[in-house]
Amino acid sequence: MPTTEKNASVLTNLVKDGADIIKEIKEGDFVDATLISKGQRVAYFNLGKFGTGRVYGIEFSNSSEILKSLEIGERTSVKVLDQEDEDGYVDLSLAEAGKQKLWVQVNEVKDEDKPITVTITGANSGGLMTEVEGVKAFLPASQLANDHYPRVEDGNKEKILEELKGLIGKKLQVKIINSNQSSNKLIVSEREVAGESIKELLGGYKEGSIVEGEISGVADFGAFIKFKDQPEIEGLIHISEIDHRLIEDPKEVLKVGDKVKAQIVEIKNGRVSLSLKALKENPWEKIGEKYEAGQEIKGRVSRFNPFGAFIGLDEDIQGLIHVSEFGGVEEMKAKLELGKEYTFVIDSIKPEEKRIILKLKGSKREGEGSREQDVEKTKEKSEEKKVVDEIDEVSEGNEEEKGDPEQSNDSNESASDGAGEDIDKSEE
Repeated sequence: MPTTEKNASVLTNLVKDGADIIKEIKEGDFVDATLISKGQRVAYFNLGKFGTGRVYGIEFSNSSEILKSLEIGERTSVKVLDQEDEDGYVDLSLAEAGKQKLWVQVNEVKDEDKPITVTITGANSGGLMTEVEGVKAFLPASQLANDHYPRVEDGNKEKILEELKGLIGKKLQVKIINSNQSSNKLIVSEREVAGESIKELLGGYKEGSIVEGEISGVADFGAFIKFKDQPEIEGLIHISEIDHRLIEDPKEVLKVGDKVKAQIVEIKNGRVSLSLKALKENPWEKIGEKYEAGQEIKGRVSRFNPFGAFIGLDEDIQGLIHVSEFGGVEEMKAKLELGKEYTFVIDSIKPEEKRIILKLKGSKREGEGSREQDVEKTKEKSEEKKVVDEIDEVSEGNEEEKGDPEQSNDSNESASDGAGEDIDKSEE
């Protein structure tokens, strides 16, 4: 074989065999390192084929606890901060490598999807702080089990915080529901753990079932009910499911300890929603027997809003007089007084929408005919749509609010963003 061909073959084999030797490391890589010496301000590590690295400066301070437990000759994982500094060393971080190791452990726990025990270390008005495998975690108040959920009637944040502070130091069973290492956010849920056993108990019920129970809590958005035969089960009666009439404050009609019967309207993800009004006669089904368009009727002003005034016509039925009947909100309040009775004329009735539109007797508009016959038909229908939207919003409740205390965790990513902010606040 010619000498030139032989030399080329040897060079080829050297390049092939040593390919991994000349491979470079880059910033952000995690590599294995062996501690070869440590002083008061710097520690040196053998990186094998990558040369020698060191931990110094702020990284040395951040890694002081780790270095104390690390013996000469012991191997560990390090993170590359700089391929080569001015002195020819690879700049390293022990602390960052330690965090990476912790997050690996956290994700392993999450993948197992099993309950873990954590100790509550702090609280803010949004929830509780804890740790999982050394990583700070947040437990939102909405993810607490029913027994620990803060039942503050007026929604006062200071009172909620006081309730949550009572859990500091306690051990809770939770599951990891969201983890994001890049944003350093870890969200856990106690409700997910409690929900597993509740799901089994709820297997004995179905939508439409009627249950007996006791009111265990009342809030602005509705009331909680514990089942008489299964006290471990606690469901929500949303404000829109309390009665056929408009309920402004659940505390006016329900109180803790009340014994009630309710119908199950939904069972989903270990949570149950119930209705009281489903077991009551719907007064709107026979509204035509009592009221008709053009009828004069007395009613009491129950409340104002930007769209008009709600008028109580009887125990179950409320009508609405639109602000456009007066020209503006201030003019309306000048003509009507809360709690006072006036004579109205029914402009229109729509039972399917549970709506009665009124006019004030003696007003300029009274006697002009219904909205559908008004010469300004387009304008009036636009105004009426605003009324419909307002009544629907008040009577049916906002869907997001309805799910708040018992909502399923279909938007974990969104929840984790807000919770991450709480973690940041807690660190401050």
